[in-house]
Amino acid sequence: MDINLTLSADTIRMLAQKARAVSTALNDSFEDGHEGDVEFDSETLTDAHHHDGLAEEENDDMSDEELRELIEDLNVDEAAELVSITWIGRGDFEAADFEQATQEARERAVGSTAKYLLGMPMLADYLEAGLDALEL
Repeated sequence: MDINLTLSADTIRMLAQKARAVSTALNDSFEDGHEGDVEFDSETLTDAHHHDGLAEEENDDMSDEELRELIEDLNVDEAAELVSITWIGRGDFEAADFEQATQEARERAVGSTAKYLLGMPMLADYLEAGLDALEL
């Protein structure tokens, strides 16, 4: 299949790797359906610590933010191609319908492409399957 992408297949593979890293990081934070249980030692709890509220836990893993920024930096054509490859990988379109899928992705683009794609738990798998289907 002869397809000329605005994005290189290597770039899409890199995005898939980052998506897999983000997905893995999320999965590792949950064990048996519970997010890291917190245990308190009643002997160490005192009234000495006063604050206005709970501080948000800082995350040293910037991969989610980095992936979001990379996707948001894509131009309209690149974003449409990335979405159409995702759709092909998900089985919404056949590889032969790449141009149609890309056109639909352009027409449907309303909000954040990054928010849409990162909302897919299997994004990395879809991107890789889409590339495979397109023989890239």
